[in-house]
This record gives sequence, structure tokens and C-alpha cells, in this order.
Amino acid sequence: PRGVEDAAPYSVATRKLSCCRKRPRRPEGWPPYKLPATAFVGEGYIPPGTCAAVCGASRTPPPTTLSFCSQKLCLTDCPISMYNRFMRYTICRIARRCYKVFTTHGQEREREAVTMSDYAAIEKEARIFTEECVTNNRIDPTLFAQYDIKRGLRDKNGKGVLAGITNISRIDAFEERDGQKVPCEGKLWYRGYNVYDLIRGLRGKRYAFEGAAYLLLLGDLPNKEQLESFTACLAKCRDLPTNFVRDVIMKAPSHDLMNSLTRSVLTLASYDDDIGKTDLQTQLEQCIKLISVFPMLAVYGYHAYNYYECGGSMYIHRPDPSLSTAENLLKMLRPDQKYTDLEAHVLDIALLLHMEHGGGNNSTFTTRVVTSSGSDTYSVIAAALSSLKGPKHGGANIKVMQMMDDIRAHVTDPLDEEAMADYLGRIVDRQAFDQKGLIYGMGHAVYSLSDPRAVVFKSFVHQLADAKGRSRDFEYYNTIERLAPQVIAEKRHIYKGVSTNVDFYSGFVYDMLGIPVELYTPIFAVARIVGWSAHRMEELVNVDKIIRPAYQSIMQTREYVPLEER
Repeated sequence: PRGVEDAAPYSVATRKLSCCRKRPRRPEGWPPYKLPATAFVGEGYIPPGTCAAVCGASRTPPPTTLSFCSQKLCLTDCPISMYNRFMRYTICRIARRCYKVFTTHGQEREREAVTMSDYAAIEKEARIFTEECVTNNRIDPTLFAQYDIKRGLRDKNGKGVLAGITNISRIDAFEERDGQKVPCEGKLWYRGYNVYDLIRGLRGKRYAFEGAAYLLLLGDLPNKEQLESFTACLAKCRDLPTNFVRDVIMKAPSHDLMNSLTRSVLTLASYDDDIGKTDLQTQLEQCIKLISVFPMLAVYGYHAYNYYECGGSMYIHRPDPSLSTAENLLKMLRPDQKYTDLEAHVLDIALLLHMEHGGGNNSTFTTRVVTSSGSDTYSVIAAALSSLKGPKHGGANIKVMQMMDDIRAHVTDPLDEEAMADYLGRIVDRQAFDQKGLIYGMGHAVYSLSDPRAVVFKSFVHQLADAKGRSRDFEYYNTIERLAPQVIAEKRHIYKGVSTNVDFYSGFVYDMLGIPVELYTPIFAVARIVGWSAHRMEELVNVDKIIRPAYQSIMQTREYVPLEER
């Protein structure tokens, strides 16, 4: 008769004990067991004589007993060739139940082992180690000026140290007047074109992402045929390996979606047979493929997190090859897959404005540095993602949203400029909000009088706020934008003008689009990977030397002391 031959003593959820032709692999050291059998559960049992009573067998060998937690299963050899179907079914039910109990308990023990923090065991030691580490790593701040070190690779006026040459983009924050360098309205250029002109050229009829990606990657504006071909190429690449969503994205979901995104990128490398190739065509192909799938990796990562960690619903919508990147992002994110033209166009503009911002920003410089080492495309992009996730770089719009919630709680009327200025002053004086003294979304490392991205964004934000019934919230932003520079100028010594940056409005836009906070920085990455890819290709084409800056050593030499004398 068909029956259970083995009982697995380990917890593997997919390996079930059942009455079927499939026989599980016998664990090492376990004896063979065959049905029909006698069985007992707990204290009550079916005695060995039952076999002879049922079918007249004269031989009743001693049973072999297996213990599964609080329940037991007894299986013995028996000469019976035919056995009661009910008895066979009953014993298999007992075996399944015992196995489930064992498996459940094993999983609980395994889960406890995983969730128990291994670091907790060395917490006391780690505290001592940290104190020693900090003590021995402190450097006198005056030494930086003594050795003329540009901290953060910027001089005291905020100008970055020149580390390379690029033809991809340019940021204008100052201009020459009468031989002097003075602040000016900010300008952002992509391959020689002002972003204002790129947006005006759309005339509300086309989406910007695909054309701007072509421009930054390949160096020139595409004609109609080139744009159609490039867009079709992106659509063709907008696919993931078989079972990738199930096996990678849905496994170990995290609230930190940037970590999930980075893990997905690194895992994609193992699906690429050309990972070892170094020719430029392969590198460009890999960049285009990653640009195509980034929206999927980000959105699917959020849905997995929302389902497993937040108890929400999971939606895995496939992208539509006929839609733009912005449209597909909203389609995949929303349960009903619906969106308005205004929503898609505003998100498209947001992606355009976040695509590229010069070679000196932290994540793009990281791209250049890791590319110069000869590393592969996936590792380079993963490094750039790790840089972008830092709160000083890509997470600023989240801090803006938190600050705005705090301001709304303390200033009830957005048009009350006196109350608003007073509370902003308290923020700058470290008496309110997070007590860091920062009005988030204000100021920029390069721009002085204005951030062109924020200027462009504001007009679209106003339209979207009116359409969404969020005009009152927009008034808060409008009032803060007007008053914050005055408050900062009164309370801080500044060497250049202070204005809103793109992060000031981007969080508000994402909120109105129904995009969850966890996706703010990943959407930044969806756009910025285009710039990273452009800089990677420029570095590969022009430079064949590893980036290796110098550090001034202030170490003092010491005589070695034997262990016994320390």
C-alpha cells in the first residue's frame, strides 16, 4: 500500500508528510518506516495486536516509536499486503498532525533565533569599544585650516573643489559683473539646454522623462524617430527575470525601501550573463535596462513592505509598454491603476528636475569614484543608491514634510505672518521641531538667489493643489517660502542668498499624488539613475585612471610595546 515512508525531523514548510507516491528523502541516521502500522497518540494508543485483529496477521513485531513534541507516532513493519483504507488514512492524518506540530515549533525556535539581536550580547563591550574608538579618532578642528583642507571638498565660501570635467550638465548660481562674482538667479542646464526650455518644449502634450533620458545618456535631443525608438527600447526592457518579484523583492521586505532597492539591483547582477564584460556597449545596455526597471523595483518593493509589514493589500500590476515612465509608476502604485493627466504630467516634471544635478553631488561623485575602480554597472548603481539614501542627500523632502506637520500644529493660520515668523525663528534658534536649527527645504550648497527646479515646480504645485483641494496647505508653503529667508538672514551669518530648494515642494507634490513617504527617496532614485548612468558612461569613455585623492596624515610614530608590558 502507498504510505508514509519517512518522517522528516526538521522544519521545512514545503516538505509535507503525506500519503502519496512522492517519498521524502530519508534524513541521515533515521531507520526505514513502512505502512501499514500501529500508532498511538499521547497516552491512548492502538496496540500492536490490532493488526492481527483486523486482518489475521500472526506476527506482531515490537514497534518503533518516534517522538514529535507532545505527540507520538509509532510505525512498525507488518506482513500485511492489504490494509484497511480507513486505518491507513487515520495513521497518515496522525503523521501529518505530528509533523505540523513539530514543524511549527521548529519554525518558532528558528524565528526566535533570527529576531534575537546578536548584537545585544555584546552591548556592554560595544559601549566600551565605542568610547575608545571615539577618543582615539578625534582630530583637532584647527588642523583642517592649518593644512588648508577643504572639508566636504568645499572651500569656506561653499565652492566645490574641482575633481573632474563634465559635458553632461551645469549649474549656474553666480555670474561675473564688472569683474566681480555676484549671486544670480539659478540656472540648470542639461547638455547645453536650459531645463526651462526643455519643459516649455513639451507644451503639455508629451512626457519629458524619455526624451531627457536620451539627451543625458546620448548627448543630443532626439528627433521623432529616435525618441520613438528609445521609448520602445525602454518599454522592451521594462521586465524582470522569471520569479524575481517572488524570490527577491517579496523576501525579507524592509521599511527602508532604499535598502530593498539596492538589494534588488545587486541581485539582478546574478541574472546577467554579461556581468564580466567591460565593453562600452554592454555598459550602456546595462544602464538602459536598470533605468527601465527602477520604477518596478521601487513600487513592488513598497507593495511587499505594505503587505508583509503593515498588513495592507498587495498589488503587482504589470507596466504598460504604451505608457510613459510617469504614467506606469502611478499605474503600478495605485490599486485601481487610474490617474489623471495632470497627475502624470506633474510627476513627469518631478522626474525631469531630479534627473541630473552636476557631477559634484554626493551620489554622482560616488558613481564616478566606483566606476573609476573598474567595478561593474550593478555595483556602481548600488553604491550610488547607498549614497542617495543618506538623510543629508536624498531624504531631505521627508524632513520637510515632518517640519510642515509640526508648523501646522503650532501655527493655525497660514496667513498670520507674525506667528509664522516667530515660530520659524524658534526653529532656527533650536527651540522648536527637531532642535537642529534648520528650516528644511531652505538653502542649497550651490544655488544662491533661487533654485530653478523649485521655481519650475512651484507653478505645477499650485495647479495640483487647486485640483486636489489643498490650497490651504499650499498657503503654508507660500508663506514660509517668503518669510524663511528673512528669518535666517537675521539669525545666521550667511555668505550667499537663501532660497527654497526642490526638496521644499517635492514632498508636498508626492503627498498630493498619494505616494507614500517610504517611496519619496526611491522615486528620487528612479529619476537620478539617468544622471548616474550618463556620468558612468562619460567616466568610462574619457578616463582610465582610478580616483585616489590624498589625506594629510597627522599620526605620530610610536614604539611597539609587548603585550605583557601594556
